[in-house]
Amino acid sequence: MIICHKYRFIFLKTSKTAGSSIEMALSKFCGPEDIVTPLSKEEDLQRVEAGGVAPQNYGEMPFRYKPSQIWKVISRSKPPCRYYDHIPARKVRRRIGVDVWNSYYKFCVARNPWDRVISQYYWRQRNAEKMMSIDEFLESSHIRSLVRKGMGIYTIGGKVVVDKICRYENLVDDLETVRQHLSLPEPILLPKAKSTHRQDKRHYSEVFTREQNEKIRSIFKAEIELLNYEY
Repeated sequence: MIICHKYRFIFLKTSKTAGSSIEMALSKFCGPEDIVTPLSKEEDLQRVEAGGVAPQNYGEMPFRYKPSQIWKVISRSKPPCRYYDHIPARKVRRRIGVDVWNSYYKFCVARNPWDRVISQYYWRQRNAEKMMSIDEFLESSHIRSLVRKGMGIYTIGGKVVVDKICRYENLVDDLETVRQHLSLPEPILLPKAKSTHRQDKRHYSEVFTREQNEKIRSIFKAEIELLNYEY
């Protein structure tokens, strides 16, 4: 997640939508007062080497610590975060304030749910000794996470609260539209991040059964209807 005061934008990060690559690219436009949440150590190093800004200004102020957070600091030496990777819009709005929220350009990325599910299926099990079946995966917490970190990121009470939803399927052109709107000085060039090492390269339509297709359609019904996605 990035809040850039310099160019007055907020990037909300959904999952399995090239979000880390976009954050790495956008951090090049951030100044010292902007909020940039951490990625992996390798990705943070990569974006700094590419001229981007390292994670900054995302931590919670000590005077705001809750008792449970104080315990985590003591037991784990891990300060709590006020802003974090897949933080939803409702929390960002509350923490940044309504005035900033309303006056900044807000955007995110959405992806065809069937494609997103198959991507998550392989990513989550990249180091597993034995992969669960797709049917097992569709009953797991990973699917609830996809919903929460998808439409749950850019809506509040079921209502879209961002100015633009970029399409993963049209990402280069949509990011260029964002760049022009924000008057960013150079193109948003995406590095490669989080390669899945996926062996099965088949299109999702060749992988899912009819029953699995319909189950995904049901789970992501609201987003499919909102963005007119098709199988």
